[in-house]
Amino acid sequence: MSGPTILPPNATPLERALDMLAALRIGGIDTPLAPLWSAEDCPEELLPWLAWSLSIDNWDSRWSLAVRRARVAGAIALQRRKGTRRSVEDVVRSFGGNIAIREWWEETPPAPPHTFALSVSLTDGAGGVPDSEFVDAVIAEVSKSKPARSHFTFALSVTARARIGLRGSGRAAIYARLPCRAAAA
Repeated sequence: MSGPTILPPNATPLERALDMLAALRIGGIDTPLAPLWSAEDCPEELLPWLAWSLSIDNWDSRWSLAVRRARVAGAIALQRRKGTRRSVEDVVRSFGGNIAIREWWEETPPAPPHTFALSVSLTDGAGGVPDSEFVDAVIAEVSKSKPARSHFTFALSVTARARIGLRGSGRAAIYARLPCRAAAA
């Protein structure tokens, strides 16, 4: 027999034979379970099911594949820290954004207790400007991961990249100084 059996000690020979046959047949089925539980290796069409099993609160198939995989990869760590500043930072980073948080006691003068301000720089995962639905999804996830007693304001900034080129040209020239004397008058 392969593997442990769950048969009682008084099992009949027929039951033992059926148990051995089932173990051989089931053991012969190739089921790659490890890749199915990996955010990097899970097939794209199964990612929503993996997200559901890891208790990801919000899912949208229109997000880029990189954002969806990042959300799944950070799900367990997020659940462990839910309700903390770190969880808010992790949520925004999983959407591909940069974040600055100023809590009420960091403001001058101090803001109302248990409030914080978010300044978030986002792209849509493909480097473009995010649409309103994507921003709403980020705000909804922040609302679910923040401390329950806290309230926040949200400011969105856009990051843009540009290139500045410097061009030059040259021309070959000969420089010679010619002596010139002024004519005597």
